[in-house]
Amino acid sequence: MSTKPKIVVLGAGHAGLTTAKKLIQKLSPEQAEVVLVNKHNYHYEATWLHEVAAGTISPNDARVMISDVISPNKATLVYDTVLEIKKDEKRVVLENGDITYDYLVVALGWKSNDFGIKGMGENAFAIEDIDSSRLISEHIEYQFAKFNNEENADPDSLNILVGGAGFTGIEFVGELADKVPQLCRKYDIDRSKVKIINIEAAPSILPMFEQDLSTYAREALEERGVEIRMAAPIKECTPEGFIIGEEKELVKAGTIVWTGGVKGSPILEKSGFDMVKGKVNVNPDLRMPDEEDLFVIGDCSWVWDNEGDRPYAPTAQLAMQEADYVADNIIALMKKEPLKNFVFDNKGTVASLGHSDGIGSIFSGYKLTGKKAAAMKKVIDNRSLYLVGGAKLVLKKGKVRPF
Repeated sequence: MSTKPKIVVLGAGHAGLTTAKKLIQKLSPEQAEVVLVNKHNYHYEATWLHEVAAGTISPNDARVMISDVISPNKATLVYDTVLEIKKDEKRVVLENGDITYDYLVVALGWKSNDFGIKGMGENAFAIEDIDSSRLISEHIEYQFAKFNNEENADPDSLNILVGGAGFTGIEFVGELADKVPQLCRKYDIDRSKVKIINIEAAPSILPMFEQDLSTYAREALEERGVEIRMAAPIKECTPEGFIIGEEKELVKAGTIVWTGGVKGSPILEKSGFDMVKGKVNVNPDLRMPDEEDLFVIGDCSWVWDNEGDRPYAPTAQLAMQEADYVADNIIALMKKEPLKNFVFDNKGTVASLGHSDGIGSIFSGYKLTGKKAAAMKKVIDNRSLYLVGGAKLVLKKGKVRPF
């Protein structure tokens, strides 16, 4: 019977896949068994899902086969659905069996958080994964095809309504501003008949950026036909659209998409984990409080800054840096050495506003707008691919489209 430790990683997003990759780089198969569990046999670039949802890239463009990144000879790849984590028994319940562990890394990703807005879960699409994103793009194109084939089509059916003006919402409407003219040409529809409407409760968009960059983004999108309505809280989502503001105005659309927030996988709550606003507050070493061998990272956890004032924003760069620390800390546990507290190295933030426009703040505050920001966004996307699968993956999936 083998006595080597068994390290189980749940989820193959940026956090989980990078953790598994780092572990097999640092540990030989004789030192530990590494098991990666994921629902699908592929990883997807979560930061590209808004492009899939808009239809500006294909689902396959955003998808990477896990076996192309993690060698089945160096780790056990299990493609199954996680149902529950029984941490007191050190056991994970899967749809098709159970897995025991010595060390567990929970990186199960996120689900859309509608914050209790009436009707949102029932009537709005959400950008959550490859399938949900593909469904949105297919629905949008169906609305155009249907409008083109009906004599008395509802003019509101062409409208695309997006709730939330954070990263996903704004990047999504930026892609739509590129895609809608293409659909209008394809289906012989006047562009003026299509409204792209973004609804935001806060008084500004993209709160993670300084005001001048947020203003640039709003003005750039409005120039390309996006209607942005700020300080307009959504009271309810109906099959027809959003009811907004104290006046309860109904904004109608044929496609309704909610991008206003996320929470950690529902498996966490089902497993009895202590949750704070949909996620787990972890210790500085990224372990779950009161757990010796259980780490929670990525969109499943809140990781607080050094001052303890606020949690870090959930980004791909954060998730991948967490993975580095977790791999090192698991090895430290195996060797009975001290663990390291997580320190985030913020390399900056860039948001796309479609294919050839964007905003960014990099290198401790250096600001970018326009094509320079769009180019930097592609560099960041390609760097993410490189960190996941090396130069070969960049050549295969990288963003090299000219402006």
